[in-house]
Amino acid sequence: MRNFFRITFYALRFTRYVLNFMQSKFLFNAYYGKFLQEKFGARVHKVSVHAGFTCPNRDGTVARGGCTYCNIVSFTPENARPKYSVRDQIDNGIAFLKKRFDAKKFIVYFQPYSNTYAPVEHLEALYRDALAHPEVVGLSIGTRPDCVDDEKLRMLADLSRETFVGLEYGIESVYDDTLRLINRGHDFACTVQAIRRTREFGIQVTGHTILGFPNETEAQMLASADVINALKLDVLKIHNLHVVRHTELARQYAAQPFHVYSFAEWQDVVIRYLERLSPEIIIERLYGEAPRELLIAPKWNLSKDEIMQSFENEMRRRGTFQGRLARKAAGAQAIKV
Repeated sequence: MRNFFRITFYALRFTRYVLNFMQSKFLFNAYYGKFLQEKFGARVHKVSVHAGFTCPNRDGTVARGGCTYCNIVSFTPENARPKYSVRDQIDNGIAFLKKRFDAKKFIVYFQPYSNTYAPVEHLEALYRDALAHPEVVGLSIGTRPDCVDDEKLRMLADLSRETFVGLEYGIESVYDDTLRLINRGHDFACTVQAIRRTREFGIQVTGHTILGFPNETEAQMLASADVINALKLDVLKIHNLHVVRHTELARQYAAQPFHVYSFAEWQDVVIRYLERLSPEIIIERLYGEAPRELLIAPKWNLSKDEIMQSFENEMRRRGTFQGRLARKAAGAQAIKV
């Protein structure tokens, strides 16, 4: 009888937890902005800058041409172009974000190409110059897993003891066949090693993944959430595959069109992906954007608010949330990373 009451007690407590969980509107862990605001005590925005880097799959080190889907112009703001100095880009970006969002503090986001692809001395000077701006409170550095080593990670770890530093890796896919198809120039083992070492140095890790590659099945995409969980990322960006002009992918699409997700399809697959994803991972993005004049497909014609509201409404309708199936999924497929 005592065990019965104990089981009943815990069952009721769990039920109350689930109800509170849903009532608190926790559908997915989309609290990156809140995390920054709590950390710095004010509204924080990222300022994108182009620091003149390239990538080893562009300059011939491991390949040429870059990733098949990549057109830097499609995701780089006008004020973050190499025709301006990094300091001018920071000043212009801050002025814009202050006016539009009433932002108070700023993280410099080294975004285009691989922003650790240079000697460590050059990198440290560049990063410290950005941090010298009085309104900058940290750095977010986008790069590839084959463009870091322990010397660079040690330098970033030292910086992170002085200020906020986040390293953002382009994971793109957990499947080597896909990485070869898109001309990445490295395998997934390289990604695993880079993220593991970054965690060991105590640096915040963000991952960027793309769903919708034509060679991957839906089952593979959903199963990749289990692998992402094993990487123990702090933050994740999830992007749908875009076809944008002036890319190898655009040429392939014109020669032999392949399926790209409609919004309804994307919403469905991402919600099921989120169900398998650890609730501890903060979701910074649920979709990608590209300028209309460059975007070939897909064309959803929806605003950001419409997209996010639709996700929230559909997740409530399904009675689901991020991580609902995470334990079950991990048990179904043991993954060692």
